[in-house]
Parts: sequence; structure tokens; C-alpha cells
Amino acid sequence: MSAQNAGQEAVEAIIHDGWAEVVLNRPERKNAINGPLGLGLAARLAELDALDDVRVILLRGADGAFCSGLDLKSFNQEPPPAWVGEFQQIWRGAHRSLFNCRKPIVGALERYAINGGAALAIACDLLIVGETAFLQVGEAQIGMAAPYNLAWLSLRHSEAAMAELVLVGDRQTGPRLVELGFAQQSVPDDQVLATATALCERLATFPENGLAQIKKGMRARLQMDADAWFDQFTQATASVSAPKPKSMAQTTR
Repeated sequence: MSAQNAGQEAVEAIIHDGWAEVVLNRPERKNAINGPLGLGLAARLAELDALDDVRVILLRGADGAFCSGLDLKSFNQEPPPAWVGEFQQIWRGAHRSLFNCRKPIVGALERYAINGGAALAIACDLLIVGETAFLQVGEAQIGMAAPYNLAWLSLRHSEAAMAELVLVGDRQTGPRLVELGFAQQSVPDDQVLATATALCERLATFPENGLAQIKKGMRARLQMDADAWFDQFTQATASVSAPKPKSMAQTTR
């Protein structure tokens, strides 16, 4: 199976009346990130963004968990999967699609969003999180940079708010994420998806193209495209040591 075809299975799109879901669909690996997931995420977002009758997109993980970060088992397969050598470009493509998406993206953070998974949650325009669910940007604890986390955090938040998340690297659960401004609402764990769905259904009733135009206006201040924005952070952190995937710690529950 090609990486493109695998991507169609790794990320699912579900279209509703006026809104759609993008589902990270690797529950057997806790929705962890590999090449096919990156390709699938970029493709599904681009497809839905092109549909005029989709006004808002819900991003979630399958089977009640958001994303556990990099799938180290996939990276360390022998022989290496064909996508491994292209992963940096694949991952940039996924984040480029998130950045370029004209429609508001609502995230449903269930259970955990770790490292690379945290970047996907932070990329959402609005984030609903469970009371005991957590977000963790833990790269500092293993001597790595977190350029995409830094890029998305810098787009939306102050340096003071970012510091607790990225310099300490501890888990931050739902109520604290709301307090810091990283999430809009913390709800009981079993209500995350229902709450996020209700928000999408409400936004889908708003006038056609209004949300897309407002989001375009919000981004106008940047005066740069996705690659220029992300390059600032990848270049600034390029000298930070980057252990090979085999040595990278990964925390999931």
C-alpha cells in the first residue's frame, strides 16, 4: 500500500450539514503520528476547505483520544518505511494545511495531546478539553526543540503563557489550559466530543463565508505565508540537539 493510500485510512473525513470532522484514525497506535497520518491530515483538510458548504471543521482523534505524538514504532521499522526520509516535508505539509485552512478548526482534546500531537491541538482555532485530559509539550525534557508548537503558540499566545508549557514541559490538564488561555472550555471527560460537536453545529448556522472572512482578517496582521511563518521557528531552533527517534521518550496513557 502506498503512503498516499495509507493516509486515506489514517485520517478520515466525515461531512455533516454545514460542518465536517477530520479524525486521526490510528486508534491501535493511540492516533500517533507517522508519514501516512501527516499526508492524510494535509489531504483531508485541503479537501474540506475547498467545499463551500463546509463552514467549520472539527479535529479529533478516534476512540476517545486525541494524539500521543510520534509513532516511534513506525519510524524504527526495518526496513524503514519509504516515507521516513520525507517525513520533515510531510509534517510541514500537514502544518501548512492547518495554517492555510480558511475554515475555523475546533479541536476536541480527549485524554492526551503530546509533543507533536500537542502542536495539532494548539493549531486549532478553538479547543475543547476534558477535565482530566492533558496537553504536554515535553520536548525540553529530552533535549529537543518544539518548532511547530512554538510557531502555533506564538501565533496565538503571549510569551509568559508559553513559558510554563514549553520550558517546563509538564502535563497541563483541562482547567489549567483554560486558565492559561490555551483552551476555551474544559468539560467532563465524557462530554468533550458532544460539546465540540455542539459548537460546530452552532457555527455552521452562521452566514456563508462569514467565518472564513473573519479568520482571513485575523491572519492579515502576519503578512507572511505558512512557510515563512514556520521557517522562523525551525531555523531559530535548528541548533538544538535532536535525538534520533529511537532515543526519544514518549509518554502516553
